[in-house]
Amino acid sequence: MKNKNENKRHYDASTITSAILTTIAISIPITLIVAFKSQWLSFLFSDERCMTILMIMIPGLSITSVYAVIRGYFWGNNYFKTYSVIELAEETVMAVVGVVLVNGATNSMQGTERAAYAVLISYVFSFVVSTIAYIIKGGKLGNPGKTLKPLLKSSIPITAMRTSNALVNSLVSVLLPARLVYYGMSASNAVAEFGKTFGMAMPMIFMPSTLIGSLALVLVPELSDDYYSGNHISLKTNLEKAIKFSCLVACVIMPVFISLGKEIGEILFSDSSAGQFIVKFSPAMLPLCLSLISSSMLNSLNKEISTLVNYSLGASALILCIYFLPSFIGVNALIVGTIINYGISSILNLLKLNSITKEKPQYFPYIFKTFLSVVPAMLLGYFIKNLLINYLPTVLTVIIDGTIILLFESVILLTFGGFDFLNIHRKNFFKGFASDKTGRKAKTRA
Repeated sequence: MKNKNENKRHYDASTITSAILTTIAISIPITLIVAFKSQWLSFLFSDERCMTILMIMIPGLSITSVYAVIRGYFWGNNYFKTYSVIELAEETVMAVVGVVLVNGATNSMQGTERAAYAVLISYVFSFVVSTIAYIIKGGKLGNPGKTLKPLLKSSIPITAMRTSNALVNSLVSVLLPARLVYYGMSASNAVAEFGKTFGMAMPMIFMPSTLIGSLALVLVPELSDDYYSGNHISLKTNLEKAIKFSCLVACVIMPVFISLGKEIGEILFSDSSAGQFIVKFSPAMLPLCLSLISSSMLNSLNKEISTLVNYSLGASALILCIYFLPSFIGVNALIVGTIINYGISSILNLLKLNSITKEKPQYFPYIFKTFLSVVPAMLLGYFIKNLLINYLPTVLTVIIDGTIILLFESVILLTFGGFDFLNIHRKNFFKGFASDKTGRKAKTRA
């Protein structure tokens, strides 16, 4: 065991060193280009003052890149408390320093520059604190020779996917309005419709991603350990729990958005048409959540190339939808394309997970059953809303109806085993309730 632990420490040190050298090799040239050839980059900004802000913040690129590597060490070794405390402290420093510096500014540009300095200071803070924590926890540097190639092999597909995602979003923001104009919509209306779908409705649909991201943060290291140690039973259990939890989160929120999306849009954006797009976008929640968690799990199992391929197929379908469908369904092409995009990537990811595990996870029946629970909850939501909306303010209607929907679907899921993977069983729940009730009666008689 001692030799095993020692080998792991050497491997960690080598991997961390490889990652730090890689990030420095990429970030320093970018920093130098910005610092000494800034006039070449002026075309990126419509306002030349933006270059001033970039010049202030660019020294933080290498600093925060190295911090990201150390943060990955904490993540991979299950030091979640250290990871979380440093992240929270960084945000706190940024906010406090920002308030102090900006309050003394004499004009808006000076305030913006001081805010940029606050961001840079927070980067330095997190780097220093994380480095100290890394040393305290026994972290060291090592020979990068044996781990550099495997590290690049794993990281390049993930980097390519994230870069592609940014490019796809940029392409969508240009292509969709252009296609709407091509098929007869005015430029102002095309931009307005795009803003409501892409800028208002879509961020609401990504709300569950916060929970899914937190789950992935905790689960990925454990999945990786199970996979490489050959613990297939534990791997199967954890895969099932992650997929089922992600499905549960999506299907609990979906009926609320389908029933009350229009009213939510009115409350948040003072725009009922944006709310209608929230309603239409709601079915994308399930494939989105499944795609996010399955991508993280595949990456943890050293299947980054599969993740990239599956993402590319889904993104290609999205672009095709945006190019061809506006002539038939207008801006709704983005909604259809998004559902197809995440549907393709999630299904392919889940099939890939099944193919690489010896103990086959069983989650497809659960996904189907949980998705069906959305229908009665959605119908009840519409019914309650129609009863209340003419007598109560919109905000109060949303709060009451949303609460009823959540409680009703929870009962449905509890009845049909939707929480079983969390060790919340219907029989035990009602048995415990009955025992508690009996106990109270017995105590009363006494």
